[in-house]
Amino acid sequence: MTPAWVPRIALPFVWVALVVLIVVSLGVGDLWLSPARIWAGLMHQDELAATVLWQVRLPRLCVAMLVGAALSASGLVMQAYFRNSLASPGLLGVSSGGAAGAVIAIGAGWATTSLFILPIAAICGAFAATMAVVVLAHRGASTERLLLAGVALNALLGAVTSYVLSNFTLTYERNAQVLFWLLGGIEDRTWEHVAMITPVLAAAALLWPLGRPMDLLSLGAQEAQSLGVNVRALRRRMLLLATVMTALATAVAGTVGFVGLIVPHMLRLIVGPEHRRLVPLALVGGAAFVLACDLIGRAAGGLRLGIVTALVGGPFFLWLLRRQT
Repeated sequence: MTPAWVPRIALPFVWVALVVLIVVSLGVGDLWLSPARIWAGLMHQDELAATVLWQVRLPRLCVAMLVGAALSASGLVMQAYFRNSLASPGLLGVSSGGAAGAVIAIGAGWATTSLFILPIAAICGAFAATMAVVVLAHRGASTERLLLAGVALNALLGAVTSYVLSNFTLTYERNAQVLFWLLGGIEDRTWEHVAMITPVLAAAALLWPLGRPMDLLSLGAQEAQSLGVNVRALRRRMLLLATVMTALATAVAGTVGFVGLIVPHMLRLIVGPEHRRLVPLALVGGAAFVLACDLIGRAAGGLRLGIVTALVGGPFFLWLLRRQT
């Protein structure tokens, strides 16, 4: 059993870990920067450090944190919605739906017309995948059937992506963009990409007050309704926020799997099932987790973020399945 003091220090501890990871992420690279030089660069007192930080490392850092927060919070919401710790945007096909929408927009050339076409296409794809899963859930599908449905959706949407890659990407640049989304990564991110994913902050602000209603929903739909929760409206809001956050993260970083499974589940093991604690912890912990995975990938010679999260998440998922059987 977790000691009573652990949940109280969990959020400050995660914040400290995130700050340390931020300093390390800004300092390491082809040009190593000490904390003093990082500060000088941020204040534009060191022109070389300022160029490296403001043009390269800060956009990548912001994207990594927002992607991690979005995927982790989406996974937490999915687990609360389905009342199952195995639910996550990646396993249920929502991330693949967002990736398919983004790839179609790239392959058709729509992404070049406006900055916002890509996130809109990703949201549409993720929403379509979400609705497919919700229909199955409302028909009483078991956890095993939902997971199998997620496998089928991932395969179907992967086929759509492969078709676009083979038939509609006529230029090297478009092929490179599609491959980027398939592998998942945050290399060469700019402030435009930060602007694309910034709405995650608004979604997180809307999600934060839902901690107590999600606690009541975990008791069951009828029990939550009897305690004054508008279950239908709450579920609609949860699905909308989870879909938007997943789609925005996918539109900026491609398919980054297992974040929405690992982070919420580990935090639940540490602090318990109370969503009023889990929502802020998932946001901060997800940001720290993706930032740590990005640092691992950079230390490994440029390993893509999606590959690192899969290497971490695959064994974790197998352990989780074994633990629940």
